[in-house]
Amino acid sequence: MIYFKKLRWRNFLSTGNQFIEVDLAKSPSTLIIGTNGAGKSTLLDALCFSLFNRAFRDIKKEQLVNTINQNDCEIECEFETANKKYKVVRGIKPNKFEIYCNDVLLNQDASNVDYQNMLEQNILKCNYRAFCQVVILGSTSYEPFMHLRARYRREVVEEILDIRVFSHMDLLLRQKQGELNKSVVDVKHRYDLMTEKYELQKKHFEEVQSRDYRDIDDRRDQLKENEKSNYEYNQKLQLLNEKIISTKAEIWGSEKVFKKESELNKLESKIEHKLDREKKDVEFFENNDNCPTCTQPIDERFKQTQIYEGKKQISKLEEGLQQLTAEMGRTQEQIKQYKAVEKRLNDLDISVAKINTSISEINRHSNRLDTEIAKFENADTNTNVIQKELEQIKEDLKLVNVEKQKAVEEKKYIDIAREILNDTGVKANIIKKYLPIMNNLINKYLQSMDFFVNFHLDQEFNETIKSRFRDTFNYNSFSEGEKLRIDLALLFTWRTIAKMKNSTNTNLLILDEIFDSSLDGQGTEDFFKILKTLTNENTFIISHKGDILFDKFTNIIKFEKYKNFTRIAQ
Repeated sequence: MIYFKKLRWRNFLSTGNQFIEVDLAKSPSTLIIGTNGAGKSTLLDALCFSLFNRAFRDIKKEQLVNTINQNDCEIECEFETANKKYKVVRGIKPNKFEIYCNDVLLNQDASNVDYQNMLEQNILKCNYRAFCQVVILGSTSYEPFMHLRARYRREVVEEILDIRVFSHMDLLLRQKQGELNKSVVDVKHRYDLMTEKYELQKKHFEEVQSRDYRDIDDRRDQLKENEKSNYEYNQKLQLLNEKIISTKAEIWGSEKVFKKESELNKLESKIEHKLDREKKDVEFFENNDNCPTCTQPIDERFKQTQIYEGKKQISKLEEGLQQLTAEMGRTQEQIKQYKAVEKRLNDLDISVAKINTSISEINRHSNRLDTEIAKFENADTNTNVIQKELEQIKEDLKLVNVEKQKAVEEKKYIDIAREILNDTGVKANIIKKYLPIMNNLINKYLQSMDFFVNFHLDQEFNETIKSRFRDTFNYNSFSEGEKLRIDLALLFTWRTIAKMKNSTNTNLLILDEIFDSSLDGQGTEDFFKILKTLTNENTFIISHKGDILFDKFTNIIKFEKYKNFTRIAQ
């Protein structure tokens, strides 16, 4: 469990040179209030930046430094985990990244990337995405679980279930598998060549035993054959190298295409989100004559203008989405072609390895023949020497055979292990085991908020939602208030599962302006019922509705602007 204790920052966003410090473990429930722009949500950005080197909101790193002071931006976060005290210190202008364990600075010889990986993988044991799903629910840049694509949903669940290690293991095994494939091909080829060599030497020994002298011309003929074979192999090798060069040219720029695919996926998500929003706006003006907030009639000219402009924008977005889909199809086709080329290139590399091994064996054999010819020219054949050499080749053959069997066996184990570790293997079984628990918890929390539906996630993390009357819906079928209830139910479910697995388990829960948007009065009351059931939790709620929420919290923090700088009001 990660037990957060303290967070402090200065010259961060609108905060001045004096540290703002928040005790994260002081109170079970804390209300954070303040006017717009007072700096309430800075807490979220400071926490995420200190741990993951990125703000919670979509703010560039250079924009995080206070624009008045322009330097000495510093954030410190203190927490405990695994019976050790940690402090993470980050700074901008000058850049700083330090991790202290029990007041001792951890080795900084590694790169910043490796240092960050150590923080996430070895200390926090969670990444940014999983952290936000379990610890933070915000109204701005937070992306709810139900908005994530299927593979990102899987990543979040794997982090919470603490099974991402299987994915890392599978990646390592995939690399090992590639190395073993080449090793198996090489050792099998060497075994075949050595077997042939043994048979030749055995035959040679038998001939030497039957006569004291062997015609030197036979060996010279073998040398000529070896030279011929070498020439042929080198010609093949030259052709293969030329093919490799031309094949590598075919995949020049493939990284850009893979990057393009990722960017197209992100753009698709943004367009779909904007399209959904525009459709809802048009639907609102088409179905409403009065403002739902003030109940005043909506001006007809304004209404028709909004509908016209909205439909115009929808048309543009749909056209753009079609173009994007076509471009994604072309990009995926390019990727398919690149992968086919990469396979060809791998096959060429294997062929080159085989030829090089053959050339090496031929050269060794030729050197041996030269030596034998020299011996025959100067002395009679020594059968005892030949016999010893034969015995040595036999021993070498045994060793190569053992090596071959070992490589084949290891490859078999690696192949089996990869089958176990892929998405359909052990991870799928673990997820399948926990899915009923997850679904039960989600529905439990939904019912606690008087939202009586049957919510079900399948093994691909696609949702099915059924009403009391067995009508089938999905997440987007519901109002914003109902969606928020689902998001809250998922948040509390992930926290419960994390506690069960002791993975992304923490005392901290931060909710940003959820009472200021889609959650009505009853929903607020239902939400506080859930909060009261939580134990050993430190909950922070950021809200504009401070006047009606004061009595529900044990601690209140008010942020205010003083001389253009954010501070905590005394």
